[in-house]
Amino acid sequence: MNKTQQMVLTGLIFAVALVLAVVENTLPPLPLAVPGVKFGLSNIAVMYALFFLGRKQAYLIAVLKAFFVFTTRGAIAAALSLSGGLLSITVMILLMFLFRDKITYLIISILGAVFHNIGQFFVIILIYTGMNLWAYLPVLLISGLVAGIVTSTLLKFILPALKRLV
Repeated sequence: MNKTQQMVLTGLIFAVALVLAVVENTLPPLPLAVPGVKFGLSNIAVMYALFFLGRKQAYLIAVLKAFFVFTTRGAIAAALSLSGGLLSITVMILLMFLFRDKITYLIISILGAVFHNIGQFFVIILIYTGMNLWAYLPVLLISGLVAGIVTSTLLKFILPALKRLV
């Protein structure tokens, strides 16, 4: 794939990420939903970029997503998106490097989602100093587990359509 094709495909995957984010925001809240907890459907596109386009493209899409969040929801939401996205991608890259072919997309997705939440949690702690938010961390870890399972499962279903883009 030449640079132009890669740039166009990265743009298409970013567009898919935005569409998935908009779709997720139109869905009704989850039953017994905890404030701020979502499945993170747009992370399906980031995972696809990481697995099939490369690290640079995955980071680029995460940064572009954070910029989009900034323009639509403000600076705090953008900081959460950026911190979670960058930490998540970094952890997934480390897992793929350390375990190569011995790790599944499911495990990578789960740990990526968990670390996405951890990245966001630490930004929240920095923003809301003086508040004891540590009780919220187990909720974020469990929701990361569930979100990772959901995004991995959806990626398996969407993968054939995304592979046709290449």
